[in-house]
This record gives sequence, structure tokens and C-alpha cells, in this order.
Amino acid sequence: MKQYIVDAFTDKVFKGNPAAVCITEEPLSDEKMMNITAENNLSETAFAVKKGDKYSLRWFTPGGEIDLCGHATLACAYVILNFIETDKNNVVFDTLSGDLTVSKQGDIYEMDFPAYNLKTYEATEKIAEAIGIKPQEVYIGRDLLCILKNENEVRNVVPDLEKIKKLEGLLLHITAEGGGCDCVSRSFAPKCSVAEDPVCGSGHCHIIPYWADRLKKNTLTAYQASKRGGTLYCRLEGDRVKLGGKAVIYSISELFV
Repeated sequence: MKQYIVDAFTDKVFKGNPAAVCITEEPLSDEKMMNITAENNLSETAFAVKKGDKYSLRWFTPGGEIDLCGHATLACAYVILNFIETDKNNVVFDTLSGDLTVSKQGDIYEMDFPAYNLKTYEATEKIAEAIGIKPQEVYIGRDLLCILKNENEVRNVVPDLEKIKKLEGLLLHITAEGGGCDCVSRSFAPKCSVAEDPVCGSGHCHIIPYWADRLKKNTLTAYQASKRGGTLYCRLEGDRVKLGGKAVIYSISELFV
């Protein structure tokens, strides 16, 4: 079967967040999907199967299956709309997080994701030790969200991944107001066997609700300040987050499995 590798949330190869995409005629076994994911050793590999008017979509990290992944969803939509169903401008995915729709608008692919409900969380010493600085505020949804004072603090954090593993939440995100954009962030996922996620879509389902409320605006441009970097064009609409981004193909290969 074919496998596509797409760099998401960028229009330049070697930037953004790479995801592997496999579109299959029949579902693969969990064991085979995990083996392929481990072999790829990317933060996510997405597996999609045509299911009526939708595609059944599952996401796997080297550490196991997860319930929501933005960049791999964008990558999967990019593959389907550019290589498989080229006459369409949108695709609907049936996932563990419900139906997710991706619409192609020029060179931007906009995803419709559920926003996470954020609850106030104590800025503990364990969190400060894990990221090397005490956050101003902390919230928890699926992940931990730490608010730092400024963009420089976000960029300069050197995390202790072993200590992050011991904290609550699946991932840990750090964020601050941005200079040339509304907010900047970084995302760490050692529990998923990913040290730092280059651009985390599901993380922005935590980040955007926070900054929309804080900045009193529903349309935001977000930058993920990882080594690869990536830009997200976002809107908060009620309990949904619209995440837009560009994508570029890196490779198309054939798997002998």
C-alpha cells in the first residue's frame, strides 16, 4: 500500500510537523498499525479507510493510539483532496473524537475540532521543576496548559521530560502572548514517546480557547515555536475550534507489509 509523508502547518518541506498517512481499502489490525507507526518513528501516523461518505480515521504515536491529532488530520485531508478525491474540497472523518470536517480553502486546510474544557490547576513545584520555570497560570483539559510571562520564556524552556511524564495530562503545553502573532507555544509529549511535538493541532484546542478569552477576540494567528516551527490560523466558534494550516508533500512510498 502507498504511504504519504506530509509536512503540516507549513508550505515548506522540513518545516511544520511531519505525519505519515496510509489510506487503505480495509482496516488494518492494531498490531500492524502500531508496527508501521514504530517503523516510521514520526510523532503520528494516520490510518484512514473509506466508510460511505466519510473516512474512518485513527491516529497512532510510537507510544500508542490517541484520541485527537490535528497535524495528522490535516495531512490526511491533504492526501485525500490532492491525490485520491481531487474533485472535492472537503472531507469528513469518523474518529474517536466524533466527526471531524476538513475544508480546503485555497492553500489552507481548515479543520473543525472540539475545544477542550479548561479547569484551573495549581502551579505546583513539580510543574516548575519539569519546565524549569514557574508558570503564571496552569489549566488542565486532556493536557496540561502552562501560561508563561512572555515569548522568550516559551522559546528558552529546556524541559525535563522524565519529570513531565509524572505530571497529570497527556501532553504539556507552554504558551505566552506573541510578538508577531497572537500567541506562541511549545508542546511536549514524552508519554506518547515524543519529546517535543513540532506543531500540535490538538494542543491548540486548549491554547486557542484560553487566548480567545484573554485577548477578547475569536480569530487568532498562532505560532508553534519549535525547532521546525509552524503557523496555525484559528477561530473559536462556541465549543469548536477552527484550525487552519498549509501542507506540503515530502514523500510517497510503497509499504511491503
